[in-house]
Amino acid sequence: MSLTQSYKFHVGGKDGWVVTPSENYNHWAERNRFQVNDTLFFKYKKGSDSVLLVTREDYFSCNTTNPILSLKDGDSVFTFDRSGPFFFISGISDNCNKGQKLIVVVMAVRHKHSPSPSTSPATPPIPSPPSPPTTNPPVESPEPSDAPSDLDAPAPVPSQQQKSGSVGLVCSTWLVLGFSTWVSVVTLGSF
Repeated sequence: MSLTQSYKFHVGGKDGWVVTPSENYNHWAERNRFQVNDTLFFKYKKGSDSVLLVTREDYFSCNTTNPILSLKDGDSVFTFDRSGPFFFISGISDNCNKGQKLIVVVMAVRHKHSPSPSTSPATPPIPSPPSPPTTNPPVESPEPSDAPSDLDAPAPVPSQQQKSGSVGLVCSTWLVLGFSTWVSVVTLGSF
């Protein structure tokens, strides 16, 4: 047993059902979610206007001659009895042509149930894109030197003389760590 809660929506807010509302009626409707059993409340001056429930075609042509339902009491309430679109226009065709009209789409009734495992299709695995080919520079064997053989030792800092342009031989060996971390082991020698 489930309880459904219905809401009462005041069409046009504080403006009510008027020719020039502060917010376009359809923009207002788009901001709200309507369900079966919710109600619309149309507030207007009795005798000076009305609300007509019409077909889609009559909505777009502002045809007031053949409404599905006519509300005229000034405090009109309309309750949604089904899901789908509802089309409302002013009973005065000139007002409708000026924009006093409203489309409300009522959401479909959703029944809460869990899908059975046998009826849901299996989701195929998403293939991963192929890895791009890697091009590594050729690695030369380092010349024997007096450098420590421990790869975890920090690389020696070049002397001021080497920084200023003395001739030196640099051999590099690159090791890949993870995906994008590169460590360079530099062996320095001189001619």
